[in-house]
Amino acid sequence: MSMAATQFASSYPTLHPGMVMPWTSRRAPAFPMDTAGLRYYYLARNAIHALAEVWNLRDQEVLFPAYFHGVELETLLAAGVKLKFYPVDANMQVDAGVVASMITPRTRAVYLIHYLGFPGPAAELSRICRQRGLPLIEDCALALLSRSEGKPLGSFGDASIFCLYKTLPVPNGGALWMRNPKVERPWPEITPPTLTSTMAYTATAVYRHLRFNGGGVLHTLMQKARNSARSMSDQLGVVPVGDNHLDPAKVGLGMSGMCHWILARQDYEGIVERRRRNYSHLLDRLRRVSNPVFTELPEGVCPLFFPIRTQNKMAVLRRLLDMGVEAVNFWSKTPDIVPKRAFPEVDALRNTILELPCHQDLTLEAADWIADRIHELRTEL
Repeated sequence: MSMAATQFASSYPTLHPGMVMPWTSRRAPAFPMDTAGLRYYYLARNAIHALAEVWNLRDQEVLFPAYFHGVELETLLAAGVKLKFYPVDANMQVDAGVVASMITPRTRAVYLIHYLGFPGPAAELSRICRQRGLPLIEDCALALLSRSEGKPLGSFGDASIFCLYKTLPVPNGGALWMRNPKVERPWPEITPPTLTSTMAYTATAVYRHLRFNGGGVLHTLMQKARNSARSMSDQLGVVPVGDNHLDPAKVGLGMSGMCHWILARQDYEGIVERRRRNYSHLLDRLRRVSNPVFTELPEGVCPLFFPIRTQNKMAVLRRLLDMGVEAVNFWSKTPDIVPKRAFPEVDALRNTILELPCHQDLTLEAADWIADRIHELRTEL
């Protein structure tokens, strides 16, 4: 890809049209797709809701990190779960000892989020939870394909949640892995999404690919079709992907067959390798521009984004988009349920963190181009 030709870097990976063609070869699966009994959903929030139901977590206390997106919290609250928040520090790290100190006889489970592909203290919390007779839930929505201590993230706890479309070019997809298939209540019914919804988001992923690679006539036609479909999304029955709120009427939706097809044709080792290469390059170029959240790239980490700190978050976000860099405003809102000023380091993260793309579609040239844009804005950070 020539950045001089495109001047656009998408936040998420794009879907090459060849990935949906019948002659495309299958590839070896990766965790958790290589496990038996994995349950697939339209979105990760659906998996969270199903887990809360089958574990009968209604009116039960779950220890939960104070730094979160919001929809996972909304989902647990909708399932009747009572949340007790524990701190996350300025570098998105969790102190397992602090979490352990907050466990009481009322605690029913511990919920751990792995941020941006970097592991939280899963091994230590797993040991603590086993000693206390509690299940550990790993939220790997941002950490698909990452490993720690030689094991996949998501395999340390008793249940793990995955969001597939953040890392892979699928139109939808969440997954729930469980160590023990035995559950307290029956599994909720899963219904397939509409074909229209699946095709709409497949077209969006292909559109990103065409825009990312320079466009042309086909790109223009795809853009017009995409804009028309957006204006008619409700009438067409398109189910939102990436929306910030839970729709209780959609918690039973499963993953589409198109996603299964695409998942079976991904080069998982290559994806991890390219993401690590791009992240390392951005870290080298930007270490002195913005104080890194993660100063190193540990072995096994598959980074989702490259986080930068800025005191002018929304202004820089708009400037980057004008320049062609589709950065992400990371978790800026704090729900009222979290006590105000109780977690100042989390407040600082919400106010300052932007995410830069480092996904598998980017070449080193493209990563360099993104770093150049940040250097142009260094006085505005």
